[in-house]
Amino acid sequence: MTPQISVVMPVRDGARWLGEAITSVRDQTLHDFELIIIDDGSADDSASIIAASAQRDPRIRAIRQEPVGLVAALNLGLGQARAPLIARLDADDRAYPQRLQRQKQYLDRHPEIGLVGTWADRIDEQGSFRGSLKPATRPQDLARLLARANPFLHSSVMMRSTLLQQVGVYRPAFEGAEDYDLWVRIAEIAQVANLPECLLQYREHPASVTHRARVRQLFSTRLVQLAAQARRTNGRDPTAALTAPPDWWAPESLDVPTYPDLTRLYRLLELADTANPAHPRRDPVDIAVLSDRHIVLNHAERRMAQLALLNLLKRGAPRRGTNRATMLRHFIRLHPARAIGLGYHALLKA
Repeated sequence: MTPQISVVMPVRDGARWLGEAITSVRDQTLHDFELIIIDDGSADDSASIIAASAQRDPRIRAIRQEPVGLVAALNLGLGQARAPLIARLDADDRAYPQRLQRQKQYLDRHPEIGLVGTWADRIDEQGSFRGSLKPATRPQDLARLLARANPFLHSSVMMRSTLLQQVGVYRPAFEGAEDYDLWVRIAEIAQVANLPECLLQYREHPASVTHRARVRQLFSTRLVQLAAQARRTNGRDPTAALTAPPDWWAPESLDVPTYPDLTRLYRLLELADTANPAHPRRDPVDIAVLSDRHIVLNHAERRMAQLALLNLLKRGAPRRGTNRATMLRHFIRLHPARAIGLGYHALLKA
């Protein structure tokens, strides 16, 4: 029989908290669901935990794929989902017992809403409470916020499967912001909302995002916004043909009409990664992009730019059309107070 809700949970090497996540779904007050767990080529004990759970509970469906990444795992799960409602849960988070029931009740009462998230309690590696995350809730507020940021916790979302048939699934070109891209496309044909209740425990741990992954996430966020603006302006999506995340180091990326300025900016921002201070191709990085008035950096991009400049200053690396004094001026101008703190820590490590 068709379940009321399909819960999609991808995992790779998540054995540490996977059992807790699965248990939190099994303990839901709404019992008519299927839990689809996609093992993205885990090398730890994830596979055995999934197999044992599926043996105990026939509502759990185990799928294993080669390690090809989160977006592929998510889309495989969506393709296997049978229910009219699809919920997400990450393998390191925990759902409160009434989560599925409360979200389904809300969607049943509000047919105009296509996607609903929730508030969440923040927990640390040991599961201790660290505060709460309370994004905006009203559809009209979220419609405005989506133009500049992602106001949803991916692990808290429930959406109607019929909408995915219209807008498509997660797109690999938007790696790091694939959820944001999907929410924006859903919001173009339906209203979206967040329940003002903490129905999720969202786990924060230090190994979650590297500098390089953060830079990719920021680029993809920009790309989502550019694509959405183009669809609003002329009804065409300039990213529709992309099948992989754009390579801003590729020479032809400077000639792509959609994001040439982003290419120049993100070649610089990638140098924020101290483990990779210079790209192996040694393509020129244009510091002058920081003076381009057509590019308004957000807070996160300013921080990444300062880290990139600090790496260049420490290495004494000359850059095209600039010098050390110019790099230092940009480093301070981007955020004076943070520049002092970053410079102080750099001196301590010297």
